[in-house]
Parts: sequence; structure tokens; C-alpha cells
Amino acid sequence: MKLNKAKCKVLHVGRHNPKHNYRLSGERIESSPEEKDLAVLIDEDLNMSQQRALAAQKANRIPGCIKTSKNSRSREGILPLYSTLVTPHLEYCIHLWGPQYKKDMELLERVQRRATKLIRGLEHKAPGRP
Repeated sequence: MKLNKAKCKVLHVGRHNPKHNYRLSGERIESSPEEKDLAVLIDEDLNMSQQRALAAQKANRIPGCIKTSKNSRSREGILPLYSTLVTPHLEYCIHLWGPQYKKDMELLERVQRRATKLIRGLEHKAPGRP
């Protein structure tokens, strides 16, 4: 099997990792502090805060798009759009990068709160699925 050296990177995981140099066909493979695999961002400390921020950023764009494209603010109109467009960003591989810190949980809850504000009658409800 042939490997493309330009697409290969080494991710040294852990604090006490000796960070060996690896070679492919005699050429050194570049080291990277973080890598994205299957749309999940992993860094050398296995800290998933960047992944949570990235997921929240993607999901946070969508309620604004829903608001400008949808005249109705009814639950029946917004809920299917939320479930289809926002939820996948917040739940993709959640078992891997799920919130571990309060600040990360609050970040994801802000996205949910923003979407909840779109629904007439739920503007002041607690975070959660609308």
C-alpha cells in the first residue's frame, strides 16, 4: 500500500511522550499539535475543548439562518429545522468529546438557548431541546 507523505502527520499524545521522529520512505513525517479525524479535533493533551468550541460555533450559525428564512416562529415550524440542522453538530461523536467542564457545558447550552428563543412561547425557558 502506498501512503502519501504529504497527508501523513504524527500526533504525540501525552505529557511524557518522548516525541520520537518517524519516517516514511526515508523522509521524516511532520509532527502536529492537533489533528482532525472524522470531523473530530484531537490535540496532544486529549483536551476536547477546541472540539466543543468548534461544534458550538458551527451549530450557533444555524439559528440565525433559520430566523431569516422562516416567517413562522411556531414550534411546529422551528423544531424540525432545529432537529435536522443544529442537533447533529451538537451530538456528533458526543460520547468522545462530551462536555467535561462547566464552561464547555455552558457553551453548548448557549447554542440551545439561542435556538429556543426562536420558538414563540419558549423564549424564556431553560436550555434543552426545544
